[in-house]
Amino acid sequence: MQFSTLGLSAPLLQALDALGFIAATPVQARCLPVLLDGKDVIAQAQTGSGKTAAFGLPMLSHLHSDQSGVQGLVLCPTRELADQVCSDLRALARFMPNTKILSLCGGISIRPQLASLEHPPHIAVGTPGRIQDLLRRGALDLSAVSFVALDEADRMLDMGFVDAVRQILKQTPRTRQTALFSATYPDAVRELSASFQQDPVSITIQAEQAPPDIQQHLHAVSLKQKPEALRQVLQHHAAERALVFCNTRQDVRAVTEHLQDSGTPALALHGEMEQRDRDETLVQFANGSCRILVATDVAARGLDIAELPLVIAYELPNEPEVHVHRIGRTGRAGASGLAIALFTEREALRIANIEALTGMTLQQKPLPSSRSERALPAPQWQTLVIDGGRRDKLRPGDLLGALTGIGQLHAGQVGQIDIFPTRSYVAIARNAIRDAQRRLADGRIKARRFRLRRL
Repeated sequence: MQFSTLGLSAPLLQALDALGFIAATPVQARCLPVLLDGKDVIAQAQTGSGKTAAFGLPMLSHLHSDQSGVQGLVLCPTRELADQVCSDLRALARFMPNTKILSLCGGISIRPQLASLEHPPHIAVGTPGRIQDLLRRGALDLSAVSFVALDEADRMLDMGFVDAVRQILKQTPRTRQTALFSATYPDAVRELSASFQQDPVSITIQAEQAPPDIQQHLHAVSLKQKPEALRQVLQHHAAERALVFCNTRQDVRAVTEHLQDSGTPALALHGEMEQRDRDETLVQFANGSCRILVATDVAARGLDIAELPLVIAYELPNEPEVHVHRIGRTGRAGASGLAIALFTEREALRIANIEALTGMTLQQKPLPSSRSERALPAPQWQTLVIDGGRRDKLRPGDLLGALTGIGQLHAGQVGQIDIFPTRSYVAIARNAIRDAQRRLADGRIKARRFRLRRL
């Protein structure tokens, strides 16, 4: 299906063209006509399938930017996912004049959000806890909402947000349109959707309908052997980036410590971390300053890395749908990927459940031997933190200009630039960052001095 056949507005078609989106993905092709027609949808599709555009385009199509007040609401389980959704929606709305899209999440100060809400956004994207807090303070009015989307709805309910979601939706008109999107849908979640939606159209996109080029390998190991087996697998494949999934926060901490102690650079990501630490960990993994990220499933929600060649399950999940969600992190956008699982004898039933769900036989292989006992080389990039951001009117071009001018770098030594409200992160070639930091510390960016540090 071509987007041009859907009757979308000229600004939306212009944005899709600028993003290089011409043909709809399977979930978009199934959901867009239904949602554009004003019906509710409960949709299941694997991660990376284009769910944000599937609900974002109808939400933006129904928007009246000449009217004030929140008209669209997106609820997400984590701040990372909310920020990603917000970024994607802004990209789709880039040619729609006077359209305000705001991220409202916990883990950061509420004061800037209260200030932003003095001029309400057209679309609010946030986590249930912070949205509920803003409603209690009387800072957020949802009485004009016409479209609600619950993204990763299963995790939101698994994380205990069901009561908060119910209270939030009570503040929206009963005539609203509601879309539920997720990679997995246990029966309990489908039953709950009955209280959120009116005669929803159920849409399921099976993984095999749009199979990414992903190889799956299983390695049988003993429980005691697992930590060293993981290091061995990472050493053997020597991927530029690898995401390691653990089932618990305790495992994340233990696995990360083992890898670091054995000379394998790795960072941890789990729900008990402070928000700034989580932000900086995600930035380093996304910009290539960190080769290996060890994370829980919930913490990794919203992690959108286009080129992620290797995903490893340190332990198989209890729910087979979660396994499908994990492997969907690799092999995106037509790229090939490798998904590896370490399993013990007690996890054999989990393998059978995964095979039953996917209709695939998972291939067991002997544990590979390491290429050498030497540690993996350090990443090509290292991250420089600048204590100034959007509130200081900093833009990527300002930082690139300072780095290539004052810092005396060439463009190839400057990687990804991420600008937050009060901080900016720049990936710089590891062999050049020390000199660049020294020169920038003695210079100015937009006629101002900013504190600098390396991660």
